[in-house]
Amino acid sequence: MEILTKTLQFILSISILVILHEGGHFFFARLFKTRVEKFYLFFDPWFSIFKFKKGDTEYGIGWLPLGGYVKISGMIDESMDKEQMKQEPQPYEFRSKKTWQRLLIMLGGIMVNFLTAFVIYILILFTWGESYLPTENAKYGVMCDSTALEMGMKHGDKILLVDGEKIENFNKITHDVIMNSAKTITIERDGQQITLDVPTSLVAKLIEKQMQFVSPRFPFIIEQVSDTSIAKKAGFMSGDKIIGFDSLPIQFYDQVREALITNKGSEKVFTIMRGVDTLNLVVAIPQSATLGVTVNTNFGDFFEFKTLEYGFFESIPAGFNKGYESTTSYLKQFKLMFKPETKAYEHLGGFISIGNFFPATWDWRIFWNMTAFLSIILAIMNVLPIPALDGGHVMFLFYEIITGKKPSDKFLEYTQIAGMILILGLVLFANANDVIKLFK
Repeated sequence: MEILTKTLQFILSISILVILHEGGHFFFARLFKTRVEKFYLFFDPWFSIFKFKKGDTEYGIGWLPLGGYVKISGMIDESMDKEQMKQEPQPYEFRSKKTWQRLLIMLGGIMVNFLTAFVIYILILFTWGESYLPTENAKYGVMCDSTALEMGMKHGDKILLVDGEKIENFNKITHDVIMNSAKTITIERDGQQITLDVPTSLVAKLIEKQMQFVSPRFPFIIEQVSDTSIAKKAGFMSGDKIIGFDSLPIQFYDQVREALITNKGSEKVFTIMRGVDTLNLVVAIPQSATLGVTVNTNFGDFFEFKTLEYGFFESIPAGFNKGYESTTSYLKQFKLMFKPETKAYEHLGGFISIGNFFPATWDWRIFWNMTAFLSIILAIMNVLPIPALDGGHVMFLFYEIITGKKPSDKFLEYTQIAGMILILGLVLFANANDVIKLFK
């Protein structure tokens, strides 16, 4: 069911974005009286699932869910319709239009994708607002993973600055360390400020783990006890808060986990708070070093979150700002692909990776956030100057504007084939990475 939910969200999101992207091309083509022969969601080699014709345009849904397309008359595109290009140019064809008109037709999809992202962000902020944990409100400090511990951090450290800058949103700490190739992190430990150097190898490790290297430290409060667990036999109950272990004061999740791992296979005493009562419970810690309980991880119970609410007109600049931040963030991610030391190219993902970004349960807020971000990705990928992508056509149109010379149809045909081979190779590489990850 989880896989089905993620798949449906992915297909719906991509379908919306493909229709809007191709609709951008379609809009400008029709605006300049250019004939559009086909408008398809998904590709339709050999046959289509559904189609109908209205005017000069055939609308349909293909069976191969790898995007979509509009076939514009008189244009060398993925259809590779050579016969049409051998005929005399017609007034309604793409090749007969003025250069600036052809440029707008090719940029139409990219512009619509950026606009779509900004509009979605505006509506998200207007509908739900924005809630986040301010870094300064992580009052217990942080829990560190192995990469943070390697660079000298400790559980309970409070992060003050990254490269001398305060990070307002706790969840953006890892993002800013990776994207800005941070050199230092300033922490507070036992009332003292300490500046730690960030090793160059940290970014590669964080990208490999694809997770936060620090998380808010929180108390160990039991939410539920399994009926067949060690904890149940020892007398633990829902709502119990661990405050001691073996006569030592502990209260945080990382402390309890470390105590369990260090003392597995032995019998120890846990001190808990149950309401206003303090109790001691004897536990035979198993070799698995687990109690058989689920822990309360609802950070809203432990920390004060900051919530921003927007009126409609307030949400407009805020939405554009969020769209700008998402665009610059993705450009920084893209830049990492060309830094061999980060090994980011090894984690280039395909359809499985994208699908996994969606939650296992349907959440409209997350869905629209993901759709907005995917719209930005689609816009940026299409603007790349690679033949067969919109950016490739735009590149040749700029060449025509600057030199006054139009590339030959034969040249455009060859570059289109080369571009399609390159794109297919990248798609296969990204999806091969996904498959390899499944078996690791």
